[in-house]
Amino acid sequence: MTGAVVLAGLAGVCGAAAISELLAAPSDPGRVRRARGRHGRLGAMTVVLARLARRAGVRRAPADLRARIAAAGDPLGLTARDVMALKAVGAFAGLLLAISLVGALPGRLGILAVLCMPAAGFLVPDLALARRTRARVATIGHELADVLDLLRVAVQAGLPVGRALAEVGARCQGLLAGELRAAATRMRLGATRAEAFEQLVARCPADGVATLTPAVTRADRHGAPLAPALEALVAEARAEQARLLRDGAARAAPKIQLVVALVLVPAVMLLIAAVLVQALG
Repeated sequence: MTGAVVLAGLAGVCGAAAISELLAAPSDPGRVRRARGRHGRLGAMTVVLARLARRAGVRRAPADLRARIAAAGDPLGLTARDVMALKAVGAFAGLLLAISLVGALPGRLGILAVLCMPAAGFLVPDLALARRTRARVATIGHELADVLDLLRVAVQAGLPVGRALAEVGARCQGLLAGELRAAATRMRLGATRAEAFEQLVARCPADGVATLTPAVTRADRHGAPLAPALEALVAEARAEQARLLRDGAARAAPKIQLVVALVLVPAVMLLIAAVLVQALG
């Protein structure tokens, strides 16, 4: 691959980015500015490329894509059609890159690149959503026990569920507290409790949050006190958190042994050898 091909590819990418920003900025400048303020120019360019591809007619989306976007926290405010548009842009970019590399790859690797790189570009948004979802689940797992414990205290103090969610969300910091605050806001604006909790579970795909909704439903339906159910959920969450800490410590032990065997032991042996050589000399 010559330098001219590389420069031509970079020029094409820069030109496409500039054209997309010029075309999409007048349509929704506020959204682009918000994305740039929260996530930098990369976030703004993502929104721009999504809107450009949507203008080109990329609109179909799988049925489960909306759920995966909600589990990832609605990054950049993207819709399912926006993500499908980004997938199309990724596939097209992968095809262009593969075409530019065909002449430089030996044998049949060029054909393989043409087949695989567009597919890889098409899957990049899915991988990004999955990675963000895993990060959110891990964060919620660390916050779950404390937040549920505060919710239990609020319910035992006599607050209704909606008010308890709002108070816990207002007095706590973190991802889960923010989602509880959003659920309380939805209920205050007229959404039913079932709808608010359904949205909460969709945006917080953690086991503890999923079991919170049946507990609240049973308390509403049968008049059972909610505090004992929350106390059981807190105990379960703390046990799960302790298990994760033990698993992390167990995984750390072999890594420490590997460092000792590959780094510390050779260093000590070399030091002893140096002392022996100096003493014999």
